[in-house]
Amino acid sequence: MATVKSDIEIAREAKMKPIMEIGKGLGIPEKDLIPYGHTKAKVALSYIDSLKSKPNGKLILVTAINPTPAGEGKTTTTVGLGDGLNLIGKKAMVALREPSLGPCFGMKGGAAGGGYAQIVPMEDINLHFTGDFHAITSAHNLLSALIDNHIYWGNELGIDTRRVVWRRVMDMNDRALREIVCSLGGVANGYPREAGFDITVASEIMAILCLSTSIADLERRIGQIVVAYKKDKTPVLAKDLKAPGAMVVLLKDALQPNLVQTLENNPAFVHGGPFANIAHGCNSVMATQAALKLTDYVVTEAGFGADLGAEKFFDIKCRKAGLAPAATVIVATVRALKMHGGAAKEELKVENVEVLKKGLANLGRHIENVKKFGVPIAVAVNHFISDTEPEVQAVIDYCKTHGVEAFRCTHWAEGGKGIEPLAKHVAELADKGSAQFKPIYDENTSLFDKVKTIAREIYRADEVVADKSVRDQLKAWEAAGYGKFPICMAKTQYSFSTDPNLKGAPTNHVLPVREVRLSAGAEFIVVICGDIMTMPGLPKVPSAEVIGLDEKGQIAGLF
Repeated sequence: MATVKSDIEIAREAKMKPIMEIGKGLGIPEKDLIPYGHTKAKVALSYIDSLKSKPNGKLILVTAINPTPAGEGKTTTTVGLGDGLNLIGKKAMVALREPSLGPCFGMKGGAAGGGYAQIVPMEDINLHFTGDFHAITSAHNLLSALIDNHIYWGNELGIDTRRVVWRRVMDMNDRALREIVCSLGGVANGYPREAGFDITVASEIMAILCLSTSIADLERRIGQIVVAYKKDKTPVLAKDLKAPGAMVVLLKDALQPNLVQTLENNPAFVHGGPFANIAHGCNSVMATQAALKLTDYVVTEAGFGADLGAEKFFDIKCRKAGLAPAATVIVATVRALKMHGGAAKEELKVENVEVLKKGLANLGRHIENVKKFGVPIAVAVNHFISDTEPEVQAVIDYCKTHGVEAFRCTHWAEGGKGIEPLAKHVAELADKGSAQFKPIYDENTSLFDKVKTIAREIYRADEVVADKSVRDQLKAWEAAGYGKFPICMAKTQYSFSTDPNLKGAPTNHVLPVREVRLSAGAEFIVVICGDIMTMPGLPKVPSAEVIGLDEKGQIAGLF
């Protein structure tokens, strides 16, 4: 029996081209590429600014069904589709998020694709990369330090120490830091208060960097951050602390998109990395807009299932950046659909069309939801070796009842050639120009009604439950001028509901809103639902236990 190579083994065997050659293929002059070694580089902001007058290519979103332990392969499909489009003669590139160290050492693993549909250098991309996340973490925590320092030296702004809303961050899963007490140890260390940590990918600085269109826009947005309130409940902004200048200095390089390549030597931007279950889940506007100027087709992804990632991509990123997607691909696997139908993980290798058909309701709901945004849809059936023909055909037939074409895709094993039929179909969908994109709610709708619209139209909840304090807070933000902001839902990725164990397409459920947070710089409202945490914890057996260096000094265990 043939041994299947691991992702890291495949990536290590890649015949990468020098990054300057990849840039040349896009028409980027060498002087506008800042190399980070031989295989990755940043693109100068001045060059990106020079592209503004060029026409845009077609934007293609890759999203998915609700994730399961069986695996869906959204990033793998995004990379494969980019390779497939190039293989059929199209000029295309992918635009992805950067991986967080939290999942890499936790449960999910890296985010560079898999099999023969990967971006490389995989190890670098998954571990530190070009230092963007470290810059974001440092800028975020600089603001934290400036707040406490201001209070220590007399508190001229009159900050109410009970109402400091700016938390600290680190790019690691560490549940012990969710809630802390800081400034203990006496007068020399300041005024004790409750505080806490979020993971860096949930940082408002991460969201701001990903939504900014220039250095000036970045500085403007940072200045708008509400860090605390005074005793009269008026807000204290980051610019009141004179923080934006130094923070932008830390972020100036991080704002430049990162250029890498796929295993098939096609270009890829990998830039920014907000989580989709607790943040807005899309790569940077800067990278996406640049890619649209450089190629005819840009394949991008939105995190987790379409109920979170695609909704935020459409309602936050596209709305704010003026983007209009030409087509959407929804990724599903036979294995995951069987889990949504009630199969246990150990039963997934056994053919079971009836259970699969039950699970197809999850895919069907995502199709119905994406149609509400006016964007044409195709379905990628990401193929596993245990899938049987009757099972794959059942998915294809089901999609036809929704007026959507589904394709068996073998890009994990075969790279771009394994996804050619889907690539041809997606190019046709995009070229038709039939997309009539529209967000699902109007910006002038009240904040709570926006939440209710998402809950009703996307999650199919019967009711939204929120304490009076939450409703009053939303009304107060409307009165303060934040009413036009979109909503960024923080919710479990595993279900349409807030119960991660409720698979398939549940109805008659209630959406409980636990907390709301104002992201005045990112210009959206975070709505925290159910038990979702903005600082994840590690699983009982984290991936960190198997990651290390082998006898050759090479990284092992990364996936």
